[in-house]
Amino acid sequence: MLIDQFLTDEQDPKTVDKVVGKLTDLLSSNEELLYIAVQKRPAVNLMPDCIALSNKRIFYCEPTNFGITMNFKDISWKSIKEVSFKEELFGSKFICVPQQGENIVTEYIPKVQARKLYQAVQEQLDAYKKELNKEQEELKKSTGLPQFTPIDIIEEVDETDIQAPVVAPASEVVEEPEDETTLKLRKLKTLFDKQLINQEEYEAKKASILDSI
Repeated sequence: MLIDQFLTDEQDPKTVDKVVGKLTDLLSSNEELLYIAVQKRPAVNLMPDCIALSNKRIFYCEPTNFGITMNFKDISWKSIKEVSFKEELFGSKFICVPQQGENIVTEYIPKVQARKLYQAVQEQLDAYKKELNKEQEELKKSTGLPQFTPIDIIEEVDETDIQAPVVAPASEVVEEPEDETTLKLRKLKTLFDKQLINQEEYEAKKASILDSI
């Protein structure tokens, strides 16, 4: 893999070359590297830390044994809550906030690289969220779930819609029709069982129906 595309913002060529060589074997199918940001500490570094971005995740690359080996830690888009960066005297801090666990902070990222890294990550997060929403909508359509707010399903029943019980011959067994309140409660319970409404919404609507009796 050519490294020229990752040297546009004065990244250290030796570090980039080593990181790309290691990451090539770690990339999954249809995964490609998009950007690499490299630390530039005030002191001399044998091999600085860096952050590599692909279309599926963020890699944190930390050299060990004086740069002979390197540790890699990755975090996927679904595990990221948000990212930010803070400009300081010597470069910027790039901050990744995961859905769970402590924040991941990388210091001494050159300001230009930090801005571009932040922009690239935001674009990938937005693309992931859009794709996730699209998959959820397609799942709703394929399973026949309603495309509206579940709580809106329970409508007030007009008195004219309530039919009088039908008198059947004694020889026939006729189930007594449900009253209005029972019908509403049954519909509400069905929504809750299908996880279309949460416990709080279920209890609130149930209390409202019972109060109207």
